[in-house]
Amino acid sequence: MTRTAQSAVLRVINPGALATLQDRGRMGYQRYGVPQSGAMDMLTFAIACMLVGNPLDEAAIEFTLMGGTYALESGACRAAVAGAFAVTLNGTAIPSYRAFDLRAGDTLRIGSGTISHGSARGYLAVAGGFEVAPVLGSRSTHVRSAIGGLDGGALRKDARLTLRAPQAQRGVPLALDPRLARHDPGPIRVLPGPQDDYFNVAGWDVLLGERWRMSPNSDRMGMRLEGPRIPHKGDYNIVSDGVPHGAVQVPGDGQPIVMLADRQSTGGYPKIATVISADLPRLGQLRPGDGLRFARTTIDEAEAAAHEFSERIALLRKALQPAGILA
Repeated sequence: MTRTAQSAVLRVINPGALATLQDRGRMGYQRYGVPQSGAMDMLTFAIACMLVGNPLDEAAIEFTLMGGTYALESGACRAAVAGAFAVTLNGTAIPSYRAFDLRAGDTLRIGSGTISHGSARGYLAVAGGFEVAPVLGSRSTHVRSAIGGLDGGALRKDARLTLRAPQAQRGVPLALDPRLARHDPGPIRVLPGPQDDYFNVAGWDVLLGERWRMSPNSDRMGMRLEGPRIPHKGDYNIVSDGVPHGAVQVPGDGQPIVMLADRQSTGGYPKIATVISADLPRLGQLRPGDGLRFARTTIDEAEAAAHEFSERIALLRKALQPAGILA
């Protein structure tokens, strides 16, 4: 009789403020009213996956503001934390952006962000991924509709996640210089939205000329911004149409909302602009109270930025080194 390896099980001791399983998202179903979901910061998510040798369609734990505490109950695994967060393994500090091995009985604690700006979310990946069933081709969690992830919801205290790989990977763990993981600074670049004709020059002057602040009422569905009122040219109601990722809606109060990963598939407010895909990961790292500015760009520049983002992911993969080499 062939003996099979014991399952590796990760127990959630404390899930932090909000922790969900996310991958690249549920593609191709928005036409049926199913939200896309997926990682809010695709750059940091991709780094976590690469550190443990996972493909980018594998799910990782996305945590918000504070990572929480996890214990490996059985088996062994290789794991990595990506993001600007303090990490300890059995009480000893370890760097983020480095893979490490967990054994049965080990406790991993991920604290709060190490900097005040740009550390809203991080990712915990395990080699081989988590044993959860895909829903419509994705393991991403959409809490409002209770689909994907673990039982369709955020991770809860004492939840148990079975790992598909019951043993730690062989070979030296990999690491990445954290400086290579930083997001580019500067304004968030936007293109004119599908209803930019609902706004005149004055509306665009407010959008581009002001510094906006992220409202505490923001979530994975939409980032509400606080600032001066963006005036509409006339009516602010439209026949509901598709809501792309990064759409900047302006409801009647003139306060813009940037639609994010868990956005609804359609909406009835005019969209003055759309954030380009290459800058969406930066939005995922903003905390309540953080400020941002917008800058208008062109389709050619947006396409070039998307290509550069893809190239950056490939270059980061090549920049991984054995953990012992990096000081």
